Amino acid sequence: MKKHLILLAGAALAILMVFSGCGRSAKKAAEAAEKARADSIAAVKAAQDSLKALKQVEKKKVAAEKFAALPAEPVFDIITNYGTMRVKLFSKTPKHRDNFAKLSLEGYYDGLLFHRVINGFMIQGGDPLTRDTTAVARYGTGGPDYKIPAEFVPEYKHAKGALAAARQGDRANPYRESSGSQFYIVQNEAACAQLDGAYTVFGQTISGLDVIDKIATVRTYKDHQPYPNDFPVKPVEIIEIKLVEE
Repeated sequence: MKKHLILLAGAALAILMVFSGCGRSAKKAAEAAEKARADSIAAVKAAQDSLKALKQVEKKKVAAEKFAALPAEPVFDIITNYGTMRVKLFSKTPKHRDNFAKLSLEGYYDGLLFHRVINGFMIQGGDPLTRDTTAVARYGTGGPDYKIPAEFVPEYKHAKGALAAARQGDRANPYRESSGSQFYIVQNEAACAQLDGAYTVFGQTISGLDVIDKIATVRTYKDHQPYPNDFPVKPVEIIEIKLVEE
């Protein structure tokens, strides 16, 4: 009887060892499969990042070629989900003209939002932070790490459709330097006339004035944290700013 019990115990131990071995093998197989999956995802992402980088290099090359061939007063289409505004850039504000043209050609503005819309006044966009929905409380504060010296030209007024550079207030910015990327477009000439000689006007809308009105009349947030005041409830997106090549 004792001999049979010993044999049964030995058999049970052997079975347990087999199952234990199978369990370890299954675990190792699962870990190997997970590692292979992670490696595959990483390889795909690396390939996508590499392709994206190549596309950016090519886009910058094309942008540089187009920039070098720009006329004195280039024309751009600001294409939005509310329609297209066609603007002409002024030759007498070369620093602002060149900056806006360069950023547009490189795709800097693509996908950004008009973050400040005031009916009866103007519409404002060009803040790269508006690509990030977690940064909504800081919309209106973003841009490249440079400013543009003011270029006040008396003949360039805040007429309806005027394209002008946004900037910080006089206390923080006594030289009235412009933001590196943010701009606004005048909707109401009378309301914006007070800005003449204080903000650089560097272009003019030559078609699509109705689009300015459409955007200016969208519903906006008021005292609704974390959204800043005058931020559209329904996003107003700059799909692309595209050079008009004629």
